[in-house]
Amino acid sequence: MSITSQVLKDHTLTCHCGAVALRVTLTTPLSDARRCDCSFCRRRGAMVASVLLADLEVVKGRDNLSCYSFNTQTAKHYFCKTCGIYMHHQRRSNPHEYGVNVGALEGVNPREIDPVPWHDGVNHPSDR
Repeated sequence: MSITSQVLKDHTLTCHCGAVALRVTLTTPLSDARRCDCSFCRRRGAMVASVLLADLEVVKGRDNLSCYSFNTQTAKHYFCKTCGIYMHHQRRSNPHEYGVNVGALEGVNPREIDPVPWHDGVNHPSDR
């Protein structure tokens, strides 16, 4: 089974320095991962996969997570305070989901997921 057709359950995300670890249950295949071209995401460049709020648990380093919000203050973007790695964010388009950094998933090389579709964040539906 290819990496893009897998559904990963109880997967771990870690930041670069190891101060933060998350446990997530991905309920969609990694082939559904995407990038966004909004002003923030295009600078960050991370590929994200979706999880429900209840399917993400901070297992290490909650106090080492920093939150960044901008514009409508709806989306909440979480980073490791030490190494700066983006871990996850509560979505503006669906506040009942998190987007998680596919590059932080242990055992997953984002290079193996190609092509990666782009989400039109410049023309976000909430801005209409």
